[in-house]
Amino acid sequence: MASGPLTAFPPGLLVLAAALATGLAGRRLGHLLGGLTTALVTVWIWVAPAGTHLSGQLFGFDAVFFAVDPFSRVVGLVFAFIATVAVTYSWATGASNRQTAYALTYVGSSIGTVFAGDWLTMAVWLEAMAVTSTILVWDYGGEAIRAGFRYALLHGIGGSLVLAAVAWHYVAVGSFLLSAAPGGMAGTIPQVLLAVGIGVNVGFIGLHAWLPDTYPRPHIAASVFLCVYTTKTGVYVMYRAFPEGNLWVAYMGGAMAVFGAGAALLQNDMRRLLSYHIQSQVGYMVAGVGIGSALATAGAFGHVFNHILYKSLLFMTAGAVVYQTGEENLKKLGGLARKMPVTAAAFTIAALAIAGFPGFNGFVSKGMVIGAAHYEHLDALWYLLLLGGVGTFLSFIKFGYYAFLHGPYEGDAEVSSAPRVQQLAMGSVAVLLVFFGVVPDALFAILPLEGAYEFHTFTLGHVGEGLALAAAGVVGFLVLKKPLSKVGRVPDIDAVYNPIAFYGTRAVVHAVTETYAAVDRAVVAVVERGIEFRADPALLSRYRANVGGSIFILMVVLAGVLAWLGIV
Repeated sequence: MASGPLTAFPPGLLVLAAALATGLAGRRLGHLLGGLTTALVTVWIWVAPAGTHLSGQLFGFDAVFFAVDPFSRVVGLVFAFIATVAVTYSWATGASNRQTAYALTYVGSSIGTVFAGDWLTMAVWLEAMAVTSTILVWDYGGEAIRAGFRYALLHGIGGSLVLAAVAWHYVAVGSFLLSAAPGGMAGTIPQVLLAVGIGVNVGFIGLHAWLPDTYPRPHIAASVFLCVYTTKTGVYVMYRAFPEGNLWVAYMGGAMAVFGAGAALLQNDMRRLLSYHIQSQVGYMVAGVGIGSALATAGAFGHVFNHILYKSLLFMTAGAVVYQTGEENLKKLGGLARKMPVTAAAFTIAALAIAGFPGFNGFVSKGMVIGAAHYEHLDALWYLLLLGGVGTFLSFIKFGYYAFLHGPYEGDAEVSSAPRVQQLAMGSVAVLLVFFGVVPDALFAILPLEGAYEFHTFTLGHVGEGLALAAAGVVGFLVLKKPLSKVGRVPDIDAVYNPIAFYGTRAVVHAVTETYAAVDRAVVAVVERGIEFRADPALLSRYRANVGGSIFILMVVLAGVLAWLGIV
């Protein structure tokens, strides 16, 4: 059954259709079609009434292909909007229409996931999202190929765990529908399986290394798409599994906030630094989901919304720098604020937003999650989230100082301002970061659970907290500036498990190959001997006599050994 003839049509399918058209059309027309379609889908999601749904059968099971509620709406809305901006940015960076088509399949799969009304449909879309994002990475070639294989392997493992959890849940509940179990994923084992499987998507510590490994590799415009969808879709699915919260999940989120910020501080590659900060900021979202109160949950989804805005802007500014200079390493940049003033201004706004400085959107949603931890008396988690905030200020002071302020630019490239369309894309997002920071009620109006919590943004304590974190970041950078300048590339846990996986896989392949070869040699030997026996029957008689004698000797030796051991 469907609710409404038009609005109940799954918008993810429309984006997939646009992806096909984008790939077949020329570059100009393809990007125009992609941008117009995602803009239309943004409006579509905005106007679709809550409760709109489309149900049917999937593989013989009851399914809901499209379901609108306040949680799916806020995520779907920002997914579609930022896709429009990212398509515009892709055009301005010279991205091919093929790459943008792949990106739109990724967008469509992600939108399909968040609007799924049952676990089976959601799992199918999640797998489609993993496949399409892998193809988007591979399309760039070079180092992105091997990174894409590692990405696909990890997400394949995570997806398999999610499917196992969904199947186990079905056995326990008798239905895949989300409405069949309002408490989320049923049973301890399904919850653990799903938490670990989705933990790959959101970047649980130990499962996170694909983020800094993958996102810096492809085209700069592809990174803008990649930084948005996988991790935030994971947060959404985590909420559906734990709608009432889970403290283990909450504390993992706090640990992610600190670890990601600390690892980012040690990076010199711009996109690698930003990738670690995806893990850190997603940690706040995961913590909010884990806390489970109305304020924490609304804060988690507010941070999903805000993070997509400022993180995409950060990747766009980094991409603009790479586009002009051809350089990713902060140590080889400097003084670009004079040559790229609009990009520098956009970066500054995004950096203040992600760090949670008062007056910017990150201050609102990050404050909601930190405040929820404080109100629920989760003091250890509260300190972790505050520490992650200091690390964020440190990281982006470092980024901004070395990219835009430190010394004159001495690179070989002739640097000028970013192209106008790039500036337009960056500026449209920067305006929203300030708007939702200055007018937080506009953000609260689109968040779920409106009226179920009370939060005042510009209290003296909250503003003082934001200023204190900023001051700690400035002082910390002044103290750590010299040691940080000497840090080279810092390995992560993938430096351990990548070689193990590579050589372990090679050993398995070698063992299987040698086993098949041995079996093949044995079969060939038996066949050849059979041919010999058929040609010379006397040879068969002599062989039987020899074999019989050999067996008799072996039996005597075995009996003697057993007697000596006292067994017989």
